[in-house]
Amino acid sequence: MKLFVSEGAPGTLSVLAAAGWAQGRTELLISTVGPEECVVPFLTRPKVPALQLDSGNYLFSTSAICRYFFLLSGWEQDDLTNQWLEWEATELQPALSAALYYLVVQGKKGEDVLGLVRRALTHIDHSLSRRSCPFLAGETESVADIVLWGALYPLLQDPAYLPEELGALHSWFQTLSSQEPCQRATETVLKQQGILALRPYLQKQPQSSFLEGRAISNEPEEEELAALSEEEIAMALAAWEKGLGSLPPLRPKQNPVLPVAGERNVLITSALPYVNNVPHLGNIIGCVLSADVFARYSRLRQWNTLYLCGTDEYGTATETKAMEEGLTPQEICDKYHVIHADIYRWFNISFDIFGRTTTPQQTEITQDIFQRLWDRGFVLQDTVEQLRCEHCARFLADRFVEGVCPFCGYEEARGDQCDKCGKLINAIELKKPQCKVCRSCPVVKSSRHLFLDLPKLEDRLEKWLEKTLPGSDWTPNSRFIIRSWLRDGLKPRCITRDLKWGTPVPLKGFEDKVFYVWFDATFGYLSITANYTDQWERWWKNPEQS
Repeated sequence: MKLFVSEGAPGTLSVLAAAGWAQGRTELLISTVGPEECVVPFLTRPKVPALQLDSGNYLFSTSAICRYFFLLSGWEQDDLTNQWLEWEATELQPALSAALYYLVVQGKKGEDVLGLVRRALTHIDHSLSRRSCPFLAGETESVADIVLWGALYPLLQDPAYLPEELGALHSWFQTLSSQEPCQRATETVLKQQGILALRPYLQKQPQSSFLEGRAISNEPEEEELAALSEEEIAMALAAWEKGLGSLPPLRPKQNPVLPVAGERNVLITSALPYVNNVPHLGNIIGCVLSADVFARYSRLRQWNTLYLCGTDEYGTATETKAMEEGLTPQEICDKYHVIHADIYRWFNISFDIFGRTTTPQQTEITQDIFQRLWDRGFVLQDTVEQLRCEHCARFLADRFVEGVCPFCGYEEARGDQCDKCGKLINAIELKKPQCKVCRSCPVVKSSRHLFLDLPKLEDRLEKWLEKTLPGSDWTPNSRFIIRSWLRDGLKPRCITRDLKWGTPVPLKGFEDKVFYVWFDATFGYLSITANYTDQWERWWKNPEQS
């Protein structure tokens, strides 16, 4: 393996420390590169740290690299560690990046800097104190400790930014900083310049919205909550006391509901539930209830409202369910679509349309969008190694293969994850793999697939976000997640699968493949509307009226 690092790149601290925990478990060559050097061949911009695996694949997310090193050292992942890693990416990093930008680039000090991260530091301190453990996930260091320590070290090395009242945080930070792998990492990354080594990196980063004074929280920000006047509260109370009889009559329902010029037109969608099961109360609450409430509110406001949903019916899970019940995939979809529709009808969910994705309109729209992407050069071809069952004469999706876990030896590990140790698995890494259909031993073969060239869209996406995010209703969490994706660099995403149940790929040489369900299911909202009305584009291609 080869680890590429760069002096001054913040993530380098964490990955070098994590590499120290895996020392002796694997051969590792560490190469120091310049900040402008592109080491990951399929990324459009420089990205370090990056880890080139022996297989030739690359890891270029700090947390992914650290996780890989800890797995090599025998660490077993757990839910609490995963929660901390998600929190670091979505909550800590945006605030910390802003604080470091203030400190290193703009030369500000004191509360101007500390105020941006105080809430995050307090959260860590309270978590450590509440659990009475020296580390974030227990009695020993985890990958979460190293990732958070590496992120915080450039700031907290200065005692002025490590508040004395946060005793648990202070103890945690000092304990990690005194360990040999962490000490070696700081010497390599910061050298003689100290925190100023980060300046070239920080100067090239886009300004964070935190520089506008936003607090770190997933909760609604105070300035986003409109204050109600005494008069408005009194009106609401009076309306409540009068009851439903005082409400204005709903506007006559049109069929189909179409946008009306000069009116407020509202299109509401619920996430499409997967068809291969029976909906339960959690699905109702988590998927459709909030949208149904808003749809009813919109209609009471006399807004021209269309509320749609439907079953997501393609993919491996449908094929698996069909095998379990001895039916064809289409029969499974027909059976469970009726069950879904009946349950939502029983709960009186006020859909205007409850459709499905196995329709000619779905095929037509998906293939048309793909063709447009292909014609504009946004689709790549590449070869992927997969397990193929010669007896069944097909490549095996993850759900169709099981074998011995390469990590813990569990004999019924799936092709994507081991249920015993919880570790993620590449299907070709399984020992003694078996096809779950015929129990024969599959072989490793190559298959050509299509990939969406997301790196080519990265600059355009960033410019769009710059125009869209200011003043928008995006939640803080969604803003942080998209920024963390862009910070780590977008990478090509496979959009095809070697399955029979799905939308066919309309490209020569790919006639035996279908679109990966994550690609075509998103177009289900459009096709469901197209099944409802042949004027569907008035809702989806008419931003002035919807």
